[in-house]
Amino acid sequence: MHIARSSWTSKNGKTYQSVWLRQTYREGKATHKRDVANLKGCSREEIDAIELALKHRGNLAALASIKDVKIKEGLSVGAVWTVYEVARGLGLEKVLGQEHAGKLALWQVIARVLDQGSRLSAVRLARVQAACDVLGFQRGFNENDLYENLTWLSAQQPHIEKGLFRARWGKARPELLLYDVTSTYLEGEHNAFGAFGYNRDKKEGKMQIVVGLLCDGEGDPVSVEVFEGNTQDPKTFAAQVKKAATRFGCTHVTMVGDRGMIKRAQIEKLPEGFHYITAITKPQIETLLKNNAFQMSLFDDALCEIEYEKIRYILRRNPVRVREMALTREDKRRRVERVTAQRNAYLAEHPRARTSTALNEVRAKIAQLGLNAWLDVTETQRVLAVTENAEVLKAATRLDGCYVIKTDVPKDVADTAKVHQHYKDLAQVEQAFRTSKTVHLEMRPVYVWNKANTQGHVFVVMMAYLIRRVLSRAWAALDTTVEEGLDQLKTLCTMDVSFPGSGTCLQIPEPRDDSIALLNALNIMIPPVLPKSPARVDTHKKLNKERKHVEK
Repeated sequence: MHIARSSWTSKNGKTYQSVWLRQTYREGKATHKRDVANLKGCSREEIDAIELALKHRGNLAALASIKDVKIKEGLSVGAVWTVYEVARGLGLEKVLGQEHAGKLALWQVIARVLDQGSRLSAVRLARVQAACDVLGFQRGFNENDLYENLTWLSAQQPHIEKGLFRARWGKARPELLLYDVTSTYLEGEHNAFGAFGYNRDKKEGKMQIVVGLLCDGEGDPVSVEVFEGNTQDPKTFAAQVKKAATRFGCTHVTMVGDRGMIKRAQIEKLPEGFHYITAITKPQIETLLKNNAFQMSLFDDALCEIEYEKIRYILRRNPVRVREMALTREDKRRRVERVTAQRNAYLAEHPRARTSTALNEVRAKIAQLGLNAWLDVTETQRVLAVTENAEVLKAATRLDGCYVIKTDVPKDVADTAKVHQHYKDLAQVEQAFRTSKTVHLEMRPVYVWNKANTQGHVFVVMMAYLIRRVLSRAWAALDTTVEEGLDQLKTLCTMDVSFPGSGTCLQIPEPRDDSIALLNALNIMIPPVLPKSPARVDTHKKLNKERKHVEK
């Protein structure tokens, strides 16, 4: 690590100089250089301070012998530098740009990876993490700036997604795109996308938003979009096809969607060169069985393919799912029987109690558990008994574990096993939703109201998930979760070194062995010194208090 200077003279005779903090490193036998920071905005004293710190980087005690030098504890730098370097590697910093808005957006993404929460919490986080120093902020910000930045992010999303796609794929194009939707509930009722709909979070009585996520075949997010909470899944699909064709330039691609997502209306509107893989619902399976398109005997552990009306259907019965459904059904029955036993005990102890009330309570439990098609309760001489309709139960369990995949992909492009695997790849989108919605990235609760900010918030979560995937893959061999790795790196803090003449820099000590292992897994090097940012970050409330105090 060293200071690099270069000078040049323009046509008008003026001499200009650039100053960089530069890192030299080896890859095999080759030597490479990388610019860590542009020091153009630093004063001469600050640049001299950095040079002095680099000179004594192996022995900070030597600095203490210099008169009036002050060394104090600085901010945490290990985790924020690591996430920042991963973001750079993904092309995120380049596509967001070096302007203040781009740096704010990048900090929102990094903060989402480090410690989830609202925009206010991201401001507070920047006061304990060396965010301004690592990202090179030249002016400060508060939570209001971050809320406004969400609007900027929403407007720039098509450009950013296209840039990230280009950074990953270059001139190539994916052959497969995975798409699925989820919903996330709202605590309030004022979100512009908020509406009542099919709630996957099982939060009855709460409004929700619908989120559609488009991923490539490896499960890496490509695009995300927010819809109103009552939007049906198939109605979100057309927008994804349009993005694939226009925004990402795909001409030959297979779209994979879950059952009920890609229906006849969506299939008919697919552009030339686009294919689909989806699954059909149980009522659709029943219809095809009635039409003799295939027979129940074809459902087995092994995959079976038939062609009907020029469409390929791949059939299978999953034995694991069969056992799971049988166990779930039996567990629900036992719960009904426990309620029945409790009601019988009560009727025996209270001769004046009404049997009709007990019957209604047990039947309500049966209906709640969804067993009323084949389970009932009867009463004989004030004793309740659970009864089962064997014929109805047999019909209800006939398709347990059965599923049918439907596709128009030619056989010479993808055989039976490959089509089946492509459909199973949708599990990667489901994993993205689980990670994004819960404690890892906290898409919910949603702290914003208008459409632009809601879309911006969800987009930040998507970009943070991209970074998490890189961290998770790199640290898997170390048997370390993303949270454990980041907590370890957060312990690495800067040392704020002030020199005579007002020069200041941030000295970074050598990391511990555990931290070095985490960094090596990502091929990241921590610089020994950083320029100190002049930016000041604080909450709007505190800044207002200080301003009023000064005015008095």
